[in-house]
Amino acid sequence: MRRFFSKLLFLNFVFMFFVQPVMAENITFDNIIYNQEKRGRFDGTVIDSEYFPSGESNKSWTSKIEISYYPDVKNPIKYSNDEDDKIEKNDRCVLLKFIQNKKQDVAVISYLENVSDKGKNFFVYRVCKYEKYPDKGMIILCYSKRYAFITNNDIKNIAYEVKKINDEYMDKLIHLNVFEIVKNNENKKKTH
Repeated sequence: MRRFFSKLLFLNFVFMFFVQPVMAENITFDNIIYNQEKRGRFDGTVIDSEYFPSGESNKSWTSKIEISYYPDVKNPIKYSNDEDDKIEKNDRCVLLKFIQNKKQDVAVISYLENVSDKGKNFFVYRVCKYEKYPDKGMIILCYSKRYAFITNNDIKNIAYEVKKINDEYMDKLIHLNVFEIVKNNENKKKTH
């Protein structure tokens, strides 16, 4: 019985040590402050956190930021290639742009996804950065913006806006330093 409790205590210590990375109180992106709603959900292989603007939540949102830490993924370039393949094969998605920097182990993908929620139709614009974490594993940082649509004119306006912002948002996400966000929860670092 004593061994069991010793092992349990050790596993709790290890769990707390590895859960530490994906934490930040808030993130500033595109002059909007995103507050953390979900704090470090750990499912055994991935740690996720979600951030929303004030007044929004997972139940009702127009934009959000997600950070996921994959401690066992060693190659973000390969992982992003696999994600690219999934997006290309999904008939509800349209790949906008996919760039990689193999020397720095960083990739960025932008795409649109057609989704329905509670009888409403949306396009979700996503930009995701896949980056090697310095200590171990990989970090994925995703910015998502949701657009409701009813008419073909709505769809046309969404397409124009996404075309206009895509390169800018990819660049902003590339320059957002994830490591400042996730490295040290105790200092509650913010990113701009």
